[in-house]
Amino acid sequence: MRRAHGAEAALFAARASYLAGFAGTATAQAAMHFGLPVFGTMAHSFVQAHASESAAFEAFARSRPKRPVLLVDTYDTEAAVAALPALAGRLAADGICLGGVRLDSGDLAAHARAVRRLLDDAGLRQLTVFASGNLDEYRIAQLLADAAPIDGFGVGTALDTSADVPALDAVFKLQSYAGQARRKRSEGKATWPGAKQVARRLGGDGCLMHDSVQLEDEALPPGSAPLLQAVMRGGRRLAPSPALDAVRAHHAAQMGTLPRRLRGLAPAEQPFTAEISARLQALARELDAAPH
Repeated sequence: MRRAHGAEAALFAARASYLAGFAGTATAQAAMHFGLPVFGTMAHSFVQAHASESAAFEAFARSRPKRPVLLVDTYDTEAAVAALPALAGRLAADGICLGGVRLDSGDLAAHARAVRRLLDDAGLRQLTVFASGNLDEYRIAQLLADAAPIDGFGVGTALDTSADVPALDAVFKLQSYAGQARRKRSEGKATWPGAKQVARRLGGDGCLMHDSVQLEDEALPPGSAPLLQAVMRGGRRLAPSPALDAVRAHHAAQMGTLPRRLRGLAPAEQPFTAEISARLQALARELDAAPH
């Protein structure tokens, strides 16, 4: 939240990430406002505020007894994990079970392997290993490719800042006015005119085959379904906003229709394309030929 472009942006980033498939958020206000699952661990400053790391761990676990996750890399990662069996025994006597450990710095793959080995050797196989620390989709993909024994990831800065695209080039283009098609013809910025519909066809495997961009009154190609639906008319919504979990489920279903070649981080060798209908192309040519 502290890296986002304002508090409101942090809240909506948490909401968007949950819709896109994240398990939950560490932003408590977003959890309360949107009803998101909330997760969190502890801060390095909390550990440093105590006389010892073990004292910090025990204080945190007793104040947050629901499967607490301990941050183990403030000083020496492996030494901190080696002290957990004794702590786990003391806490278990009071009905508190540790949930896992968090790694936040250094070589995450190497630390994860060492930590997993220490936990397993100590009989703490139920503890999970959670990783954070300037992670993005590429670092996570590399950790997964390296088979690092990490059970979950926390993403912050890369999620809600515009580090890779400082400006979003999104503009409004007029395509129809008073029932008449309009077309912008500026060099490199030409648009397709008229009110349109997008028709999508799925293959027998349930995955995308192709889209067709066409005029609103054109008949849909056989086996296709329309993607665009009216949601406002006369300045008023036509239906209530769907529940957050319904939107999340819809997103997951739509992601499931992506062919495997489109699910990676690298550009697909065979990209997905959308065709422009013959009538739409003819309308563009007609407008180009008309006097201006």
